[in-house]
Amino acid sequence: MHSSHILILDPDPVRRESLVQALRAAGHTPMALGDPVEAARALTTPGLDHAVVALATPGLDQTHLREAIAPGEPVQPEPLDDVERRHIARTLAYTRGNKRRAAHLLGIARSTLLAKVRKYGLNGGDAATADAE
Repeated sequence: MHSSHILILDPDPVRRESLVQALRAAGHTPMALGDPVEAARALTTPGLDHAVVALATPGLDQTHLREAIAPGEPVQPEPLDDVERRHIARTLAYTRGNKRRAAHLLGIARSTLLAKVRKYGLNGGDAATADAE
C-alpha cells in the first residue's frame, strides 16, 4: 500500500480529527487545517498527493481553488452575490464585527453594509457582528 500525504481542509474540528485518525490508521500522512488561507499555502507543500476539502468552509474562494486544481482550464465565474457575501464576511471578521470600520474599508455607506448583512444573513455565526461604534 502506498502512503499518501493528504491535506484536509474542514472548519469542523470533530470531522477534521475523525478524518485524520482514519487516514493515519490507513497508513497515510494527513495535514489537517481549518483555515482556507493556510490550506492555500499548504497546497504548495512538496510531496502533497491529495486534498480533502469541505466546500462549505467559510472564506473558501472556490474560484481560486478551481484555478489551483486545473490552471489551464477556464473557470466559470461564481455568482456575484456569493463573492460579495464572502468578501463582506471576511471584512467583518477582519474588523471583529465593527460595521462602521468594515463599511469604510469596503467603500460603502454603513446603511448599505447593514442592508447587505441582512440580505446575506451574516449576523450571527458567519462573522463577529457586534456593532462597535
